[in-house]
Amino acid sequence: MYDMGGLTRSFASLGFPLLGLAPPTDAAEVAPLVRQVIDGGGRIISMPCAPLMHGTGVWLGAMIPQLGGAEVVTLQSRSLDPDEILRTVQDEKVTNMTIVGDAFSKPIIKAIDSAVEAGTPYDLSALKMIISSGVMWTAEVKEQLLQRIEHVILLDAIGSSEGSMGTSISMKGVPPSTAKFARNPTTKVFTDDGREVEPGSDEQGMVAAGGMVPVGYYKDAEKSARTFRTIDGERYSFPGDMAKVAADGSLILLGRGSQVINSGGEKIFPEEVEEAVKRVEGVIDCLVVGVDDDRFGQAVTAVASLGDGEQPDEATVIAGVKHELAAYKAPKRVVFVPQVPRAANGKADYKAAKQMAYEALGLGL
Repeated sequence: MYDMGGLTRSFASLGFPLLGLAPPTDAAEVAPLVRQVIDGGGRIISMPCAPLMHGTGVWLGAMIPQLGGAEVVTLQSRSLDPDEILRTVQDEKVTNMTIVGDAFSKPIIKAIDSAVEAGTPYDLSALKMIISSGVMWTAEVKEQLLQRIEHVILLDAIGSSEGSMGTSISMKGVPPSTAKFARNPTTKVFTDDGREVEPGSDEQGMVAAGGMVPVGYYKDAEKSARTFRTIDGERYSFPGDMAKVAADGSLILLGRGSQVINSGGEKIFPEEVEEAVKRVEGVIDCLVVGVDDDRFGQAVTAVASLGDGEQPDEATVIAGVKHELAAYKAPKRVVFVPQVPRAANGKADYKAAKQMAYEALGLGL
């Protein structure tokens, strides 16, 4: 069975419209369309930079491109090596590159700048599209990439193993945004009592992915019942993301409900605070966790890493966040670590970050 809506979005994500070709609307159109692209010299060469055990790497970086007749180039390093990435783009004439948000973008930007400073810039002229999914990809970092690779298109996708939900496209002349996505036609946002969130209402809800929804989790009926639900006769998956719906219908992602910090009676999404911390000069990465606190219930605590030679102190970071967000969202404490804990796929390791925070503060977890 084909999900033609999903297939159409997949071919759009490969940049077929940029070649003057409409994505297929029927499975029978796929092979002729791919042949037309290849015969016209528009073959796609895709490079997944995330591990292939991760959906971003294997699905967006390999399987979808292969559906479009693409060549897939893989990397040899077992961990992120930005110079290997850029060298491979140059040598293999990579057209599409799949990464994981800021966690991959920042080292890549630094490597581009270092090569320019050394007088040996990388030739990235073949690169047409950078695709990201899995973690936050901030507007500031997108803008920095576009300043260095002016011709590239940035495609930010929100999705999970349970379903795709939306996309955001940035390019030169189109201002990038953070965590704002055009919804897929089958994506909706529901309140806890099953009401659909009205656009522009400022109401929060759970993101629901419709369309081709998985049957369930293998041998886990309880988790399946929580994640896959039927509302008004339509079946949806609820991966756990919280969002609002803007007046124009776009999705404003708030964060994962499972990571929400309850502090002083307020619900705080760590992703929002993390982005504010990372805007403080000198901070290169951050995760925010809740630490048990007698007064607040949970105290917002930032676990941050700094750039080489940078030395912002705790007070500077807290003041910087308060300049952007309501004071109650600002960290009560900031723990500085050599490297913020992330998995090989770039995703946040909140469990390890919380352990670091408790240890640094002399608390027992």
